Amino acid sequence: MTLIVFEVLSRNLSKRLVSSGPHFRMHSMAFITAPDEEVAKNIARGLVTAKLAACVNIIPKITSVYNWDGKINEDSEVLMMVKTRTSVLPVLTEYVKKHHPYEVCEVISTQILQGNQPYLDWILESVPEKVVDEL
Repeated sequence: MTLIVFEVLSRNLSKRLVSSGPHFRMHSMAFITAPDEEVAKNIARGLVTAKLAACVNIIPKITSVYNWDGKINEDSEVLMMVKTRTSVLPVLTEYVKKHHPYEVCEVISTQILQGNQPYLDWILESVPEKVVDEL
């Protein structure tokens, strides 16, 4: 009985995922930390200018606790929330690595599965599918 219910739920979920529209899995949000707002604004401006991001929100005054070189650190940072097209994430990551002061910078992402469709369309209009690799 449980197996049958699981199969029915799985089939229904698969149908919904396939029929979620032409933009399904095309949008992502990247999270990037920076040491201060000046660095974050410079990276954000560069990403938007290079059409690697439609929008970057900069959230000030976060605290990061992390292990680096065997030592627990606690630093004040800012967080960038980057709305972009999933296909440009590799180029976006390379851009951030090139312009970021950290030895190992944080660039992590997650797919945007739902949202206001006109906003999601705007992301795709703002970030072309193909971008220049030389940034």
